[in-house]
Amino acid sequence: MKKIAEKILEEITQENFNLQHAKEEHGDYASNVAFLLAKKEKKNPSIVAKELKKKIKSDVFSKIEEKNGFLNFFLSEDAMEREFIRVLEEKEDYGKGISEKTLVVDYSSPNIAKSFGVGHLRSTIIGQAIYNIYKFQGWNALGVNHLGDWGTQYGKLLYQIKKENKDPKKLSIKELEEIYVRFHKEAEKNPKIEEEGRKWFSKLEKGDKEAREVWEICREKSMEEFNRIYDDLDVKIDYVIGESFYEDKLQGVIEEAKEKKVAKESKGALIVEFDNMPPAMILKSDGSTTYFTRDLAAAKYRLKEFSPDLLIYEIGADQTLHIKQLFLAIEKMGWARKEKFVHMPHGMFRLKEGKFSTRKGKTVHLQDVLDLAREKAKEIIKKSGSGKDISDQEKEEISKIVGVGAVKYNDLKRHHKRDVVFDWDRIITLKGDSGPYLQYTFVRCNSILQKAEKSENVRIKKLNNEERKLVKRVIQFNETVDSAAKNFSPNIIAEYAYNLSKEFNYFYDTHTILKDKKRIAITKGTSIILKQCLSLLGISVPEKM
Repeated sequence: MKKIAEKILEEITQENFNLQHAKEEHGDYASNVAFLLAKKEKKNPSIVAKELKKKIKSDVFSKIEEKNGFLNFFLSEDAMEREFIRVLEEKEDYGKGISEKTLVVDYSSPNIAKSFGVGHLRSTIIGQAIYNIYKFQGWNALGVNHLGDWGTQYGKLLYQIKKENKDPKKLSIKELEEIYVRFHKEAEKNPKIEEEGRKWFSKLEKGDKEAREVWEICREKSMEEFNRIYDDLDVKIDYVIGESFYEDKLQGVIEEAKEKKVAKESKGALIVEFDNMPPAMILKSDGSTTYFTRDLAAAKYRLKEFSPDLLIYEIGADQTLHIKQLFLAIEKMGWARKEKFVHMPHGMFRLKEGKFSTRKGKTVHLQDVLDLAREKAKEIIKKSGSGKDISDQEKEEISKIVGVGAVKYNDLKRHHKRDVVFDWDRIITLKGDSGPYLQYTFVRCNSILQKAEKSENVRIKKLNNEERKLVKRVIQFNETVDSAAKNFSPNIIAEYAYNLSKEFNYFYDTHTILKDKKRIAITKGTSIILKQCLSLLGISVPEKM
């Protein structure tokens, strides 16, 4: 509805303006367009607003009011009914867009030879939500998992494995992580072994047979672990392209940087300089490449392979400098304008005592979080008494859906830039503004619809206050998705879904639904949109709860 109102105003004013949700007593939308025109025409905004009000002729609005220069718009019942009927008719296709644009989203990107930590949860589920939102809007969305499987850290791991005379085939992911931690504990006492790690990575880059064999075993074991986690999270990423994939492309990037005079030598290394920020290194003095080199190669590959209109990097806020340097370097190389790239910096998961750190053994494994969430969900099903008619197998399936939904929603409801202090109680919230609350609301809607008689051509007219608020909320879905995409903020959809659930539950508590065809239709519309919201957030819904 907002789009329709904006289009009407644009046709009249030919002006860019804000159309915002108004406080209830001031209508459905409010616009500052009269202030913009008044400034140009050197008139009183109130006079301009009154002139505009006379020009607007549309059955979208039941009335338009001028107040202190602002225009307040009240949607007509006819317009609301037309839009709501579209929801009922189009169902899960309601709001889907059509676009010829291509989007690449870089997200998740865990490091091999380590358990999937809770720190990688944010990039994984926020990136997946952004991918879902743009795909829903019709974009050709492509997800890329830029696996951290190359670099000096693997030289350190190889050195420690050989030093401890371990058979890599017999090592679990947990044991590989413990070996990595032991290397760093020893390095604190004897910093010279850092050089041994660099030597082993140099051997790996140069194709040393022993180094390659151990590295490949670590990578294979890691992918088995990651795929199990992705299955639990119901996350599917289109391409898994690790840093190692770009190994044969790095020299070409380095030579191109030299030819274009983007890179220069400095103390035996090769660097790219920037204004007002430190340089980035693309070749170390020992001849080995860097994370920056591999990111440059990845960007060049993506631009050539996918021809994207937009590339989103869902990467932690602690990498902000690195990403700024990367986007500027891409532009310096002449591959694309930096405006084609977007950094979605998520805040970090932190412990109360400070940062997570695998090398110091300070981390929380995501699997432990998901397992606890599942157990908590089971307890709630048991205590509520709702599990009496549910089989043990169904309880397992429901507890998984509810537990994972709780973990996902608890993160996605926050703005992605906010840091999160890890707390076992808060990360798995099952009450109030939570994933299970939204899931329960959807199940409640469906329970009503299963008991209700099917009816056609229901009129959505003569709405009381609760009915109107709910109908209005349902038809705000499109503008909510637009806003989430424009601002790269899945939390906008989470907030909308929570408000929709809250308003439905108040509507449910206040009115009898089953005996009223109009209210059944409103329940159906709510169910459709709530499920769509949860789907965009990557959260499944159980049939029972």
